[in-house]
Amino acid sequence: MRAALTQDKPGDTRRFPRAPGQQGGVAEQALRGVRPPDELAAGLGEELGLGALLLRGLPAPALAGRRALMRHLVLVLGDQLDAAAAAFDGCDPAQDAIWMAEVQEESTHVWSAQQRIAIFLSAMRHFAAARRAAGWTVHYSAIDDPDNTGTLTGELTRALRRLHPAHLRLTAPGDWRVLQALRAAAEAAGVPLALCPDRHFYTTVREFTAHARGRRPLRLEYFYREQRRRHAVLMQGSQPAGGRWNFDADNREAFPPGGPGTVPQQASFPPDALTRDVIALVRRRFASHPGHLDTFAWPVTPAEAQQALGVFVRERLAHFGRWQDALWPGEPGLWHAQLSAALNLKLLDPRAAVRAAEAAWRDGAVPLASAEGFIRQILGWREYVRGIYWTQMPRYAEANAFGAEADLPGFFWTGEAPMPCLADALHQTLHRGYAHHIQRLMVIGLYALLLGVRPQQVHRWFLAVYVDAVEWVEMPNVLGMSQFADGGLMASKPYIASGQYIKRMSAGAYCSRCRFDPAQRTGPRACPFTLLYWDFLLRHAAALEANPRTVLQARNLGRLSAAQRAEIHHQAEQWRQAHR
Repeated sequence: MRAALTQDKPGDTRRFPRAPGQQGGVAEQALRGVRPPDELAAGLGEELGLGALLLRGLPAPALAGRRALMRHLVLVLGDQLDAAAAAFDGCDPAQDAIWMAEVQEESTHVWSAQQRIAIFLSAMRHFAAARRAAGWTVHYSAIDDPDNTGTLTGELTRALRRLHPAHLRLTAPGDWRVLQALRAAAEAAGVPLALCPDRHFYTTVREFTAHARGRRPLRLEYFYREQRRRHAVLMQGSQPAGGRWNFDADNREAFPPGGPGTVPQQASFPPDALTRDVIALVRRRFASHPGHLDTFAWPVTPAEAQQALGVFVRERLAHFGRWQDALWPGEPGLWHAQLSAALNLKLLDPRAAVRAAEAAWRDGAVPLASAEGFIRQILGWREYVRGIYWTQMPRYAEANAFGAEADLPGFFWTGEAPMPCLADALHQTLHRGYAHHIQRLMVIGLYALLLGVRPQQVHRWFLAVYVDAVEWVEMPNVLGMSQFADGGLMASKPYIASGQYIKRMSAGAYCSRCRFDPAQRTGPRACPFTLLYWDFLLRHAAALEANPRTVLQARNLGRLSAAQRAEIHHQAEQWRQAHR
C-alpha cells in the first residue's frame, strides 16, 4: 500500500503550464476557467432545490417502473453530521428515513491514518444514535457488515434496491469524487437526487463565483473584506474594528528562548462505549495503516465540539494571535484552537465560533489581533479555499506548475526524518492526526516543495493523515498554498524559505539539537532546508524573477559563482538520492 501511494502518478499534469509568474500563465488560465453561476449550479447541484435539473437527466424507463416505498431517503455523509442540514428541510421522520454507510473505500483510496478513520466512524455512529433517539429510522451500513460492498456507490445501490425511495436528498458533499459516485448511483437506479446547499458556510459556491469573475488576480484579502462587511463581523459602523482589516503583521512573533511557558491543555474527551468500539474496530481492520489510537480524545458530538470551542476561547484565544506562527519542540497544540475537525465534520457551526471570538473581544477578554486572526481563518480562509475547490475541480487536482516529479520520501509515513523540526512535525501528525498550520505549511509542506515532490503525492499524504482532512479544504491548501502547484491562482507567491526561518520561529530550539546548521547552504553541516532552498531558487529562477513577491529572493542568486551553483545542485541531488 505504501509503495503504491508514494509512487502514484495519476493524470497528465502538463495541461497546467509551468508558472511564469504571479500575474500570468497558470493563474490567469485557471481564472479564465472559473465557470459562470448557471453552469456551476447545473454541474454541482449546489442550489437546485428539489433537484429538478438532475431529475430531467434520468432514464425514463427506470423512473416509470419503480414503486416507491418511502418518500425521501436523506443521505448523510461523514462530513455532513448536522441534524439541521438543508437535506432535512421539509422531511418528516414518519415518512422519511436516513441512510448512512461506512465503507472501506473511504479509508483506502488514500492510506488513511488510524486517527482519521476513527474520528469519522465515531462521529457518524454518534450522529446515527442521536437521530434514532429523535425518532428517525436510520439505515446504517457498518463497515464490518459481511454484505457491505466496500464503496459508497455499492452501498447506496444496495439500499435503493431494498428501500425504493421516491426521492433522495443530500447536502452538497465536500469531495468531488464522492459527489460523482453518489450521483452516478442515483442516476443508475432512476431515483431523483436533490442536492441541497451546505449552510455551514457563509458563502455559496454561486456567490464565490460571482466574486471571482473579472478579478485578476484573485486574492483572499479582498474576499475577506467583502465577507466582513456583508456579515457585519468585527465592524464599527462601516469601518473595520480598530481601523485595520488585517492584524497579520502583529501575529508573527516567535517564542522567547525559554519557550511558550505553560500552555493550557486542549479540551479532551475520553472515549465512550461507541468510540471504544470504533477504536477496537480500527485497530483490528486497519492495523497496517499509519498512526495509532492511544491518545484519541477528539470531540465526536456537537456537545463536545461546543465545549471544545468554549475552552479555546476562555483559555487560549487571548494568546493565539501573537504566537500563531511560532514553533516549539514537543508542543503539538500551543495556543491553536484545534477545532478544524469539528468544523469540517459539521459538528460545530462556524458562525458559533466567529460569534464567540468576537464576543470575547468586545467583552475585553482577548486582544483584537487574536480575535481577528482566528476569525480570518474561518470567515475568510475557510470560505475562500472552498470556493477555489468547487469552481476549479476536477481540473485543479492535476495542477503541477513547477513540474515536480520526485516521490514522497518514505519517512513521511514513519516520522523518522533526519531533521528534528521535520521529525517532530511528522511524529506529531502520525501520533495525533494533527499539526498546526505553520508546521503544515512551513515545515512539512516546505520540505516537500523544496525537494520537488510531485504535488499530487503531497496532497494524498495530507488527505490521509489529518483528522480534519476533507478534500474541499485540504486540496487547495496543499496544491495552492503549500506547493504553489496552481501557479498563483490561490496565493500570490510560493512560500519558500531556508532553515533560518524555522530557527527564527522556534527561537533556535530545534536547531540547537540538530547536526545541521541553517546558516550553511553547502558542506557536511548544511541544513537540508537551506541547501534545497538555494537549489529551488536555481531551478525556478525565471518564474521567481517574474513574480514581484519573490524577485528579491531570486536576485540573491547573482551573488553565487558558477562553482557555487554547481556545488548546490550536486549536493541537493545527493541529498535526494540518499533520503528517498
